[in-house]
Amino acid sequence: MDNNNIANIFIKPDLGTLQHVVLVILGTVFVIQAMQKLFPWIADYLHGASRLFILAMIPLLRLILILAAFILIVPRIIEPSMQNMLALLGSIGIVLGFALKDYASGLIAGIVAVGERPYRNGDWIEINGIYGEVKHIGMRAVQIVTPDDTAAYIPHTKIWNEPILNANNGTPALQCVANFYLHPDHDASRVKQLLHDVALTSPYLNFDEPIAVVVQDQPWGTHYRIRAYPIEPYQQFRFVSDLTIRAKAGLTNLGIIFALVPAFPKNKEIH
Repeated sequence: MDNNNIANIFIKPDLGTLQHVVLVILGTVFVIQAMQKLFPWIADYLHGASRLFILAMIPLLRLILILAAFILIVPRIIEPSMQNMLALLGSIGIVLGFALKDYASGLIAGIVAVGERPYRNGDWIEINGIYGEVKHIGMRAVQIVTPDDTAAYIPHTKIWNEPILNANNGTPALQCVANFYLHPDHDASRVKQLLHDVALTSPYLNFDEPIAVVVQDQPWGTHYRIRAYPIEPYQQFRFVSDLTIRAKAGLTNLGIIFALVPAFPKNKEIH
């Protein structure tokens, strides 16, 4: 399509049209900004599934608002015919394909992420070794905050070729694991019962989810894992710390010996 044909697609602008377009853009930006502040504020007063539902609605509503603004603006600047729309979208697609290929891929991946929801606001995910809570799902990237309070911005294009590990997947149920490594000479039944009782008496325990104590023999000793769920996903680190501290105290009182692996300097040969 030549430049003259493209120019014929557009309606000659007037002051009213410009005012309408500007008002729609400003109104959309204002509503999106207000929503992105209001919804997290509301979510802070909620718990469990209600909190995660409110947070997960943000990117979906933002996409709906952007599409609505596009639908309101386009008929004001383009003659509303199927031929004109196809011609314009085809031209834009060619430009994006050559000039903004990576950015366009990120935008498409962002739309796919909103639709398929491999992660939502409030989910705890791991992508390419980075673990944290999803705080914001933008059009091009997802923002997660790690346990060390570091913000990481990961492009949505990672969903094309990277595994997405989602610890709670839109629910309040996030399994935590506390590990213990013991000398093999001990009463395994007694230790297992102690670890179960430790989990059962934690102030962070979600009683609606199961507790499991997994026992596995290793060449160096016995590996115990407490698998349980905190009340809220953000309590996972306090929960594991509570389990670890109280379980170690209980095991010490029973006279249990912990397994030790000697540490060798990196430059020292082991014979």
